[in-house]
Amino acid sequence: MGKIVKIDNINDYNIANNQKTLHPLVSVIDFSKAQPRDWGEAMTVKFQYGMYCIFLKDVKCGDMRYGRHYYDYQAGTLVFFKPEQSATYDVPRTYQPMGHGLIFHADFLLGTSLGKNIHDYKFFEYQSNEALHLSDDERKMIMDCFTKIEFELKQPIDKHSKKMISANIELFLNYCQRFYDRQFITRENVNHGVLERFEEKLKVYFNSEKPQTIGLPSVAYFAEELHLSANYFGDLIKKETGQSAKDYILNRTIEEAKNRIYENDKTVNEIAYGLGFKYPQHFTRLFKQKVGVSPMEFRGLN
Repeated sequence: MGKIVKIDNINDYNIANNQKTLHPLVSVIDFSKAQPRDWGEAMTVKFQYGMYCIFLKDVKCGDMRYGRHYYDYQAGTLVFFKPEQSATYDVPRTYQPMGHGLIFHADFLLGTSLGKNIHDYKFFEYQSNEALHLSDDERKMIMDCFTKIEFELKQPIDKHSKKMISANIELFLNYCQRFYDRQFITRENVNHGVLERFEEKLKVYFNSEKPQTIGLPSVAYFAEELHLSANYFGDLIKKETGQSAKDYILNRTIEEAKNRIYENDKTVNEIAYGLGFKYPQHFTRLFKQKVGVSPMEFRGLN
């Protein structure tokens, strides 16, 4: 049996979690104040998010699954959702919610600096298994940010309220960006393993019929193959190589083209189609842009 829960109204969500509504478009939630959940039976629940929702999960010491690997993080985990996203959970019949949350409606961002920059925080596009795992000190910093936001929410609304609240939310998101950068570094070995698997999948792609059927290799294709969101995969490749995932794939495509031009007697058009280019002229123009000479000139030089 399944159930759908929509989260698209601050006041309704506050009532459901035994919280006082301090602002119609923003709320800081302490889930320990909520009544125990009683679903009647164990079931699958799909949450549909109509607002920006950030949840700080309190987790027990022990193994935490991240992708296909396990990690031991004791302090907590942050997960991010933006409007129109959804997540599905297998929930027990009853349980006591624990942790904290920051919820804000997109309308609150109108006219603010954060409203102009919200799309820069790509972790809202990450999958839940790409969550942010916090150290103890980082968790304290996050809780301090929540406290500051809640303090502003409790003040009488005046002409400074929106600016102060949005500035504190933006500060919180900037800390999250910093902590994600740390996470990419501390998982260097794991990330390197992703890069190796990516390289292998690139080779398999070029040696298959997929370029002819799918076209040029894309970021979205390899992200799905590696069980990662496109944004997380792109950020990971950028951290590991200094190149965007798109540029990395493009450069590998050109390297593969060089090998084919050098090693066999196929025409430039055949090589272009074999790599997934729809138009050979596009291939020739791109090759000359990257290499400095045309494919035929490259063949002659080599």
